[in-house]
Amino acid sequence: MLSSNSREPREYQSRRLDALARPPEVGHELFVGLSALRDTWSSRHHSRDFAYAHARYLRSRVLALGLIFALLSPLWIVVDSLVLPTELLRYTLLGRVGLLLGLAGVLGMAFIHHERIQRIRLCAGMLLALPAGFYLFVLVMLPAEQVRGLVGYGFIPFLLVAALSVFPFTLLESLVAGLAMLGLLAYSQLIDGSWLTGQGVESLWLLSSLLIVALAANHFQLSLLLRLYRQATHDPLTGLYNRGALEVHLEKVQGWQREIAGQDSLGSVPCSLLMVDLDHFKRINDSYGHSVGDSVLCQFAELLVTLTRRHDCVARYGGEEFVVILVGSGPARALEIAERIRFAVEQTDFINHDDEPIPVTASIGVTQLEQDEPASEALKRADEALYRAKREGRNQVAMALEPDSD
Repeated sequence: MLSSNSREPREYQSRRLDALARPPEVGHELFVGLSALRDTWSSRHHSRDFAYAHARYLRSRVLALGLIFALLSPLWIVVDSLVLPTELLRYTLLGRVGLLLGLAGVLGMAFIHHERIQRIRLCAGMLLALPAGFYLFVLVMLPAEQVRGLVGYGFIPFLLVAALSVFPFTLLESLVAGLAMLGLLAYSQLIDGSWLTGQGVESLWLLSSLLIVALAANHFQLSLLLRLYRQATHDPLTGLYNRGALEVHLEKVQGWQREIAGQDSLGSVPCSLLMVDLDHFKRINDSYGHSVGDSVLCQFAELLVTLTRRHDCVARYGGEEFVVILVGSGPARALEIAERIRFAVEQTDFINHDDEPIPVTASIGVTQLEQDEPASEALKRADEALYRAKREGRNQVAMALEPDSD
């Protein structure tokens, strides 16, 4: 019986593996509309691969808007020097310097950490928080009568809420940021005495309206991004990852392997590849028609997803060839899973349009993915093992030679 201490690393490793990838949902569509509200409300249902694509898209917005803020902020010093008394100018100048240093840090972080998802999200949040913090600093430091004389500062909450529509934020992220801006505006009204006056209520109403528009823009922008990502990375017939997305995902898996190697006493996490091919698939098309062949491919895709785990990944490599990424599985485990898939295909009743059974078998090539090799080499080994299985009679599993073998 395992002690709690020995179980904990395994449970922790399982959580890390689950966080790596989710099998794509077969037949799932992402529409630009209210049906995509679940996908745009939060990032909880986003795959890890989309998170990387989202981060790259978000990073370009951070760099562009951050550069605009950094260039425009010093220009307002001229306005401050014309409006504010000399003894108060030093407070706004100090805040401007802090704002510029913060913006420089955000731009540097976004430029360097282009593959760090959480760092890019932090940069986007800081890009909005820094001007808001600067405004809050000015409100706290200046006397109330001087706050009323500020020119352009009250526009900051409106500018930041409008900036929300530039970023492909989730609705939850934009809502939290928008409520913070409403709170900042309410605090400034308490300071300058416009709270609950006609002018104050009008400003709050205007900012709330801008927030609603920004939320709508976020929803349509992110849902469109999700749709375009799916069209670019998923096979339209089966809903699985396509070949291009598979190769990118393999590189992410290898990077993740290198990242956690030796951490938390877990050591290197193995990863295996299965190259699966339906035997004599051309006969199915010739005998039953291509529509039945497409139906068999969809049924086979659903079967593969059913037989794999949450942190594994299934992709359509091309034609009737599929690839399964088994994260955390060594050669022995991979052979066991491959044999289970082969047996399940042989025993499954694939049906045509008349609900008549179609006999289907599969050949499978198995190899291990090395963390420092090109992903294309592992795919080539798995493909060679697959065709060895076919030459030796089909409906069987073949293990590839080791990567360093001749």
